[in-house]
This record gives sequence, C-alpha cells and structure tokens, in this order.
Amino acid sequence: MRRSGATRTGVRRLAAVSCATVVATAGSVLSGTAFAADNLPPKQPLVQDLKTGGKACATGEDKAYVSGPPTLWAVLHDPQEDDLPAGADLVKGEFEAWWTDEAGLEQRRTYTSSPTLPGTAQQWRMPEGVPANTVVSWHVRANDGKAVSAWSDEGTGSACEFVYDDVSPEKPAVTSPEYPNPEEVFWVDGVGVYGHFTMDSPSDDVVSYTYHFLGGPSGTAAAERPGAAVTVPYLPLSSGPASVQVRAVDRAGRSSAETTYRFNVKAGRAPVAHWKLDDPAGSRSAAAETGTAARAGTGVTFGGAAPAGTGATATAALDGSGHGFLTPDVPAVTPGKTFAVSAWARPARTDRNMTVASQDAGDTAAFRLGLASRDSGPVWSFAIGGTRLSGGAPETGEWAHLLGLYDQETGTARLYVNGRPVGDAVKATPSATSGAFQIGRARGTSGYHARWHGSVGEVRVHDRVVVPEEAEALAYRKPALLGRWALENATDGASPEQGGGTPLRLGAGATIHRATGDSCIPELDPDCPYVPPALVGDGHLRLDGETGHAVAEGPVVDTGDSFTLGVVVRLADSEPAHPMTVLSQAGENTDAFKVRYEPSEHAWQLVVPVRDEADAREVVVSQIEAADGGEGQGHRLAVVYDDAADTVKLFLDGVTNADATGTLPDGWHSSGALQVGRSKAGDGWGEYLHGDVDEVQAFSGALKDDRIVALGTGTDVFLD
Repeated sequence: MRRSGATRTGVRRLAAVSCATVVATAGSVLSGTAFAADNLPPKQPLVQDLKTGGKACATGEDKAYVSGPPTLWAVLHDPQEDDLPAGADLVKGEFEAWWTDEAGLEQRRTYTSSPTLPGTAQQWRMPEGVPANTVVSWHVRANDGKAVSAWSDEGTGSACEFVYDDVSPEKPAVTSPEYPNPEEVFWVDGVGVYGHFTMDSPSDDVVSYTYHFLGGPSGTAAAERPGAAVTVPYLPLSSGPASVQVRAVDRAGRSSAETTYRFNVKAGRAPVAHWKLDDPAGSRSAAAETGTAARAGTGVTFGGAAPAGTGATATAALDGSGHGFLTPDVPAVTPGKTFAVSAWARPARTDRNMTVASQDAGDTAAFRLGLASRDSGPVWSFAIGGTRLSGGAPETGEWAHLLGLYDQETGTARLYVNGRPVGDAVKATPSATSGAFQIGRARGTSGYHARWHGSVGEVRVHDRVVVPEEAEALAYRKPALLGRWALENATDGASPEQGGGTPLRLGAGATIHRATGDSCIPELDPDCPYVPPALVGDGHLRLDGETGHAVAEGPVVDTGDSFTLGVVVRLADSEPAHPMTVLSQAGENTDAFKVRYEPSEHAWQLVVPVRDEADAREVVVSQIEAADGGEGQGHRLAVVYDDAADTVKLFLDGVTNADATGTLPDGWHSSGALQVGRSKAGDGWGEYLHGDVDEVQAFSGALKDDRIVALGTGTDVFLD
C-alpha cells in the first residue's frame, strides 16, 4: 500500500505486528511483514486501457470488427506501483471471454497472463476456435498474487465486444458520368475537367474504399455509413489512357479484390474566348479566335511588338486613358463556375493599380487580373470576390504571362505568373452576377478605373481548370540559338560561328589544337608523334594562362533578359595558383557575369553582380569539382538566367543543385563583348585561363533543365 494513505485500521494492525516482531526478531522482518499485512487489491481495469486487436474497447453499435482471432490488451495498475521498488509487486491479468454458440449455449474461455510490472500491457491471443460472425464479449481483472481487482465491467465499467469477420467484401463496381469506360464512349473531354467516380460494393459492411488513379492521386474515402457508396472527384492532368484501381474495405479491415476502371482522356478543350490582339494597325476591333469580337477604344493601338519566343506575332498597346480598353460587350465567364483567364502583359508603368482583364458584376468587378501598386513595390494580382492573390515583381517594359484561375470543385483561386503558381490556392467566393468582359479596365462604383497602360496580347478565357503543365506551356518562351562556336579551326586568327555569325577572334596566347590531319598513323609508324584528342570533335581552343583569350565582338547575350550559355573546359593545372575565368561579358564598370574556377574552394563558380557598379553585391553560385589537371574530357558548364523566375543557375555536366542556384530579381543589360578565357580586372583584364575550351554556345531565353544535358556534346540542342 502507499504509506501515506494507510487507514486507521491498517495503522493499528501495523503497530501490533511491529511490536511482536521487535520482541522476536530483527528490524528487517518488520518491513516485509508490514507490506504483507497491509496489501491493497489492484485497481479495477479501466475501459480506456483495454483494446481488442488494436481497436478501442467498445460495445453495441460501436463494437470492434476484426479480421481474425484478436489479441486482447489490458494495462493493469496496482496501488503499490508508485511506492515500491521495481519488482516488489507484480500483477497478472485474468481474462474471460464469452459468447452464445449456434445451439444457444453460452461458451466461456479464460486466460491468465504472466505476472509483470504494474502499468505495462498484458495480452491474450485469442484461440483459433473463436467463432466467426458472432458477438464475443470479454472483461479482465488484475491479480497481484494476494488480492484481485473488480472486473473491468463492474460498476461504471463495461464489457468489450468484438465480431470476428472471416469473409472479405465483394469487389466494387466503379462508374463515372463524366468519364464512361471506352465501351460506352472511347475518348472523353478532357484535361482540366473534373470527373466524379462512384465506388459501390454489394457488401453491406464496407466502410471505406482505397483508390489509386494512374499517375496519382491515391487515397482512402470513407463511407457515410456501412454499405454506402462513395464518390470521389478526379482532375485529369494529362491526356491519354487512364485508369483507377479500387478496393472495398469492411469494418474488420478486410479488403476486396481489386477493380480496375479504364477511361480515355482527351486533350484540354480550347478557350471559350480568345483574342490574339494581333490585328492590323488602325483596326477598331479585335477579332476573336473563339467567342465575340471585341470593340476597341480610341486609346488602343494595334501592331505592337510581341514577346519573343512565343507564338504571338503582334500585340495591342493601351494608353491608360478612358479610351484605352477592349470589350466584347458580353460575358466570357459564367458566374460561380470554373474559369481561367490569361494574357501576356507588358506594363509601361508600375506606379498605380492597372487591369489586364476583368468582368463586370453590377457596379463592381467579378474578378480582376492585373497589377497592384504597393508601398513595398508593385505585384501581379488576381482578385475574385473578397479574395486577393498577389506575387511576382512587375517591371516596366518587361513581358509577363498572367493566369488567374477559379476552381468551383475546390472553391479555391490561384494566380500563375510566367507559368509558375504564386503561393498556394486560397478559398474564394465568386460573384453571382455577371456583365461584359473587359480588357484594360475594371468596373467600380464610380465607373471604370485601374486602366492598363502598356501592351497586352493573347487574352484567353477557359471554362475549365488550366492545369499546371498547361499554365507553364502558355507562358513558355522558346529559346533561340544566338551562336555556336565549335572551335575546330581558325582562319586569320578567327574561329567561325557555325551559322555564319560573329566569329571568335583569337588573342595572343590562344591557338586551335587539331586532333586530326597528320599524314602519319601512330599505330603504323612508331616515329609518328602522339596528338591528343580534342575535347569535342576535331579541335579545341588552347589558352596559355598568360594572355590567351578569344572575343566575340558585341554583347552576344542580353544579360538583362533570359539567356543560356554553354561551354566545355579542361584546366591544365591540377592545382591552379589563382582563379581562372572561362566565360565573361562586361558592362561599363564590372562583368555582367563570369564563370570561373576558384582553387581555394575547389569549385566552379558563377558570379553575377546585381548592378553595373564596381562594388556591387554579387550573387555567387558554385559547383564543387577538383581541377582536371589536363586529363579527361573536361567539364561541361552551363549558365541559365531565367528573368521570369528571377533565378540564375550553374550546371556542371548537366546537373545543378541548391548550392548552384541563386536569386537574381533584376538582371542588367551589358554592352561588352563575350570573352573566352579572361575577365575584367580594374581597367584591364585578368584571371586568364590555362587550359582548353570547346563548344561555346549561346541562346536567348532559358533552356529547360532537361535540355542542358545536350550542351557540349557536339550535337544540336532540341528546342521546344
């Protein structure tokens, strides 16, 4: 017992025994006799401490269903457990289970567990003879060898019940009104259109269904009640054959055989409204690819430049005045339904709120896609109902692709900027009223406001979800090859560009190494000198590390916009004494970028100043790799600046990582020539490279990551 909780009777009995013992023996017997005389029975097991096969103890409608004879668990306690040393007082569980058999006779089974410490779990693995589909009840009590507790179902307690279910449920039928199986309709519309799949097993004890759509998602859907069917939504993200695998799960956790339901998904359907805005100069309306032509205010000028690398050929400029708008005078979006609105936009200013597209809703706008001016700086914005999403960094004169999405199925809105989601989807409540669709302005209580000043093109409205891959494709700007220098040969000190563009002019200390062309064959002539192979192809550029370099006159890449550069390089020294630059392009005061080997870090580095100032902060990203030392096939380096994503990456042999990726919000335009083998050093040049260089390639635009691996291999890069 706990010494602090003795009863008066217990104290008197302890005193009497102690006196007798003191007369007869030593004090050590006193302690043992006291505990034996005053032992309290174990505590009654609590229902919350009992489990049936891992499920909580329950009875009636909440009883446990199990797929086999279960293990019964009970945590037992004794009043002495907090006061006595470990091992001084052990308890065991006395389990009893009972049921009524098919003949109407009560059957009982008992089991006593091994003694163990109070507070630990006791268990009884039920015998295989437990009948299936029969309600079995059980209770337990604790025994410390001297006394027993009350049964767990006495007083305020209750018995535990379970049913052993030995039959798996029947496999479910699967149906979908939007995506019937191919025997009914072979191809069904389509990417971005939700389907609803109903799963229904004939078994009346099914409580959930597990499902897995090809390519995801997977999950478990619970039934409202045993035996009820379940319907789950599914949004196809790609076209082609699709399927879902479904299993029914009953109360005992038994799973049915698998049902595979197949269906075929079409590509996403075209926009319900689409204005390219590439109409001839002088037009007073914009033709519609789909939907209704949009009349143009007098503040609209057609025939403007389009974003490079897109399918657009021209755009419209809006002057930001009350006459700078376009409208079809009819709605393009159905109130409360799923829609997506997108456009290419280039602001002429960013110091005020401006609207690319909206739709009237009485004296307000049902939604507004555009630019929001804030004290912290401008952001792209999508507002619907009382919900506003914003992000990105609009820049004057820079193109961006915007897409606002409302998903009726999930009740959420999203904003994509340049094909990338801005933040997470957020809950939104759209307007229930609808008016005319607007380009370049938004409705307010006092009329139209937030007018767009800048250029707009390719305005689209979809009546479905535009999925992430489609959003990325709409915003994609295909890179263009600016130059490729194979460095196979040189004439009059210049190595040609493969397409006939600006050659690389070789400076002093730069030569072309040729791996072929000798009249002798080493395998046949022992006196034939060995000629090492070229890095790529039949030749490469060799630089002496003192004055050797090559120059392509003029800025080959526009460093203020997205660009990609690739090069193959092999250092001549395994332990260079100083940093060596392989590529650079200078501004007035510093290099706009340089790719160099930094021996103190054993790493290739990409260094990009954030401004054209000598002491400007630099973004430095790196890839760890030991110097070649004149051996091997060198390394394939690539630089990718993505102006839309505000990132700059360095790739080594086709691979990049977090350490080789930096944030560059504002690239700046440089005017210097592309340098191979050196970089700016004060008023002169430095960091001359000692080694070999090959396959210099330059692109406008950011190559996709999976295309980088082809750079430097001597083959054309696939641009899509």
